Amino acid sequence: MKRAVSAALAALVLSTAPLLAGCTPPSGERSLTVFAAASLRQSFTEIGEAFEAAHPGVRVALNVAGSSDLAAQIAQGAPADVFASADTTTMDRVTGAGLADGDAAVFATNVLTIAVAPGNPDGITGLADLSLPGLRLVQCAPQVPCGSAAQAAAARAGVDLAPVSEEPTVTDVLGKVISGEADAGLVYVTDVRGAGGAVEGVAFPESAAAVNRYPIAALRGAREPELAREFAAFVAGAEARKVLEDAGFGAP
Repeated sequence: MKRAVSAALAALVLSTAPLLAGCTPPSGERSLTVFAAASLRQSFTEIGEAFEAAHPGVRVALNVAGSSDLAAQIAQGAPADVFASADTTTMDRVTGAGLADGDAAVFATNVLTIAVAPGNPDGITGLADLSLPGLRLVQCAPQVPCGSAAQAAAARAGVDLAPVSEEPTVTDVLGKVISGEADAGLVYVTDVRGAGGAVEGVAFPESAAAVNRYPIAALRGAREPELAREFAAFVAGAEARKVLEDAGFGAP
């Protein structure tokens, strides 16, 4: 019996060996680790692929999360080559700590919108409706760029928001609206566009009081400083600019 099991395990190892070998990075491949705000996931995936095409032998690895979480990881010594934040305040914490290689550059802007289920079943028309009794609102936590933007917009509108939950990333907010766990969520216009019809967006004028400016910077300690600077410059270039515009980001 033991001999049969051993034979089966050996066969399994042999059958999976090609797959395991395929997961090993090719010899001589250069890797670039980019920490990017959650709202940049789709755009930076495409931009990373374009950068790889322009730089044969380079692989761009994305670490996507809330900007404040990423900044904390960088401060704690996480291996990162480039950081792209959803606001300048979070980036200032990184540059102010001397963790950036040079100045950060703003490459895009974004504004909030209200994400609701298709058809807008609750008839939401603006921020004031988000305080209606029984409405389940979700938004980002205050320390996250989308959360601080929501607070600024609500203050401008004179509306007290009482979310049923505060999420660590804007994609988590969007996910709760899509799943039906929430009736409305404050997200970026790019998130609604990227959701492919799974939600609708309700614009509100107070969003203009909370425009998020997205900066990018190469980081000190990058394994290949020149490559990190090249990626940051690429994000500000024409090809990446087109990708960002198509996703709904505004000009810097």
